[in-house]
Amino acid sequence: MSPAVISPVVPPLLPRGSDQIVGASGVMSVARRSLPLPSLIPRRTMAVVYGLSALDDRGRLADRTIMRALGWSAGLRLDIGENSGLLVIRPHDHGECHVTTQGHLRVPAPLRHRCGLHTGDRVLLAADPHQNRLVLYPPAALDAFIAGQAIDSMDGESA
Repeated sequence: MSPAVISPVVPPLLPRGSDQIVGASGVMSVARRSLPLPSLIPRRTMAVVYGLSALDDRGRLADRTIMRALGWSAGLRLDIGENSGLLVIRPHDHGECHVTTQGHLRVPAPLRHRCGLHTGDRVLLAADPHQNRLVLYPPAALDAFIAGQAIDSMDGESA
């Protein structure tokens, strides 16, 4: 009794540049398709340092990593401005605010009220050492950003 010949399950490899396979039944055309590639998550292109801090009952925020990244120390005068619901803080010789001796930033009450900040709110801090500025993202600004991203994600669009 002779052994039975079993045809291969996996088709033979195609020579480079070829789009045909020669099989037992003759020449067969093969359509070449590329494999789907996953979309890559973009790499960081900025040197921004992030932190989170809770606002205390006196309007103070503290994050040593942020202060170190900016090189800010006690007594530094600061200018705090509001821009589209965000607070932008920069050193300024005649600024009305300053870094406290404990290394805290105190956000004045009128700005806290304008941005809807309350005691205990957690604020995203984004320090840009190259621009020597700090941007505070209140919860309302984060809500608006996340809501927009969530809608895009649900529609199947890339954010």
